Amino acid sequence: MSHSNILDVIHIDEFSSTPKYQQLANSIIEGIRNKRIKKGESLPSINEVSFEYYISRITVEKGYNYLKSKGVIDSVRGKGFFIKIDKLPVDFRIFLLFNKLSGHKKLVYDSFVEAMGENATIDFYIYNNDFNLFKKIIQSRDRDYSHIVIIPHFMEGEQSARELINQLPKEKLILLDKLLPGIQGNFGAVYENFEKDIYSALIQAKDDLSKYHVLKMIFPNTSYYPQEIVTGFTNFCRDFAFDMDIVSSANAITPAVGEAYINVMEDDLIMLLEKILEKELVLGEDVGLISYNETPLKRLLFKGISTISTDFAQLGRTAAELIKTNSKVHIENPFCLISRASL
Repeated sequence: MSHSNILDVIHIDEFSSTPKYQQLANSIIEGIRNKRIKKGESLPSINEVSFEYYISRITVEKGYNYLKSKGVIDSVRGKGFFIKIDKLPVDFRIFLLFNKLSGHKKLVYDSFVEAMGENATIDFYIYNNDFNLFKKIIQSRDRDYSHIVIIPHFMEGEQSARELINQLPKEKLILLDKLLPGIQGNFGAVYENFEKDIYSALIQAKDDLSKYHVLKMIFPNTSYYPQEIVTGFTNFCRDFAFDMDIVSSANAITPAVGEAYINVMEDDLIMLLEKILEKELVLGEDVGLISYNETPLKRLLFKGISTISTDFAQLGRTAAELIKTNSKVHIENPFCLISRASL
C-alpha cells in the first residue's frame, strides 16, 4: 500500500471528543483490522500526516508513539515507521456518546475507559443535550463498531431521539444513566431509577429534614434532568406530611429560617449559597441543603454539602462489564445519600 492509500485510511473527525492523536491511532488500528494495512508496510512521515490533516507534528508523533508503545508499529532510524503486526488483540470498537462532560460524567468516562482496558478502541463524542447534533453524530459514524454506548438526555426532541435509537442494532447498544422508554429489542443498560432513588434518599434524610418546616426543590423548567425526580420528591413530601414547594430557579428563593432546599443544577447551588451567606444564616441549623450529584468540591464547601447521587464510577465499570460479557441485562446503578453538615 502506498503512503497516499494509507492516508486515505486515516480519519480525523472534528466533531469527536476523542483526542486527535488517539483518532489517528484508532484509524491505523482499524486499517490493520480490515486488512487495508498489512504487516511490514511503511507509514507516512510525521510531516506528511501533519500536512494532510492540518494537525500538529506533536499530535502525529504522539499518535505514532502510542501505537509503538502498544506494539502495533515500530521504527527504524532514517527509514521511519512501519507496521509490526498483522493481527490485533483489540476486540472491542466502541462508539461512546455522552450528553455532556461535567465533573461527574468524567467519572463515568474515566472508569469506563479504565475498565475496558487496552483491548478496546473508543471513539468519544459529546452532543450537549442537543438532538440535532446527536442525530448528526449518529448518522455520520463510518466504522463497524462492536458496541454503541449512549447517555440519552435531551433538552427537547426525546421522541425523535427514541426513534433514531430504535434504528440502531440492538445487539450493539448499551444505554447509560437513563433507561429511555420505548426502546425496543434486546439491549444492555445501566441506569438510574430517578423517581425511586430520590424517594429512598429522602427517607434516609427524613430525621434531619424533620427540623425544617418546608422543603423546596429547585428544578428548572427547561432541563435535561428527568421529571421523575420531581415525582419522587412530591411523593415523599405527600407520604411523610412535609410542606413543599417547587421553584424553577434559585432566583425565586429568599432563604428563611426553617427551610430546606434540594437543588439539581450547579448554577442554582452557587446562587443559593451566596444568598444564604448574605442573609447570615447558618447552613445545617437555620436552613438545610441537599445537592444532586456528588463532587469532590461539595465535600469541602461550608464544612460539607449533603448530596444525593448515583455512583458514577460504578456506572462506567458496569457498562464495561456488560460489553465484556456480551450481556443484555438492565441494571439499576447504586444510589445513596451522603449526609454532611448542610443538613
